[in-house]
Amino acid sequence: MVRPKKHLGQHFLTDPAIAERIVSSMSKREDRVVVEIGPGKGILTNFLLQENIRRFVPIEIDHESYEYLIREWPSLEKEMLLQDFLKLDLSSLNEKNIQIIGNFPYNISSQIFFKVLNNKEMVSEVVCMIQKEVAERLVSPPGSKQYGILSVFLQAFYTLEYMFTVKPGSFFPPPKVKSGVIRLIRNETTSLNCDEKLFFTLVKTSFNQRRKTIRNSLKTFLLNLQIESELLSLRPEQLSVSEFVELTNLVDNNRIK
Repeated sequence: MVRPKKHLGQHFLTDPAIAERIVSSMSKREDRVVVEIGPGKGILTNFLLQENIRRFVPIEIDHESYEYLIREWPSLEKEMLLQDFLKLDLSSLNEKNIQIIGNFPYNISSQIFFKVLNNKEMVSEVVCMIQKEVAERLVSPPGSKQYGILSVFLQAFYTLEYMFTVKPGSFFPPPKVKSGVIRLIRNETTSLNCDEKLFFTLVKTSFNQRRKTIRNSLKTFLLNLQIESELLSLRPEQLSVSEFVELTNLVDNNRIK
């Protein structure tokens, strides 16, 4: 018996139809390498094992779940890792075009996405279930009140799609909020054509004061710089990824080096 553990943010999906729908949302590419984050009691795992996958690597942090999964599917022992995904060096898998799938714990979903971004050259696709509010925020376009820091970062390198909503009754224990399934597919952007470190800093800084215009929220960066641009009169949620790139180059090209 595997008990859901609050400190791990475990809410086990119990509806096989939902699980099958999540798994079928993944691209069926040849030579697939799939990493499942937090299989729990294996409801997604069961369907993944029926797929044509060259290499399947489940990653589970919970000893109890790990032992249960190996008892249920002994073949998993060869590849399954008893480890914290956030601490895993993905390059140790020696794979490219990794597809990630999972029912992500709400409390670490943002950290997982930042890890995906840090490994964007290896991670070609993500299909995951997260808190509905967060899912909607990530897929939101510029101009939306929900559009934020992680929306910009992810949309810079991935095409995001909201797939469907899952009600609390599909889990044990049921969470207090609805969940949303989203899909991220790596786009063709290899470089943002700007100082990416500065890009990330400017996006974070501007959204930390999102009610202010760019001119006011980035005051410390713009100090003594002779920059005239319509972008400065906008609020951060009004800027697309390409406009944030343009803003980054404006700041970068005008600062003293």
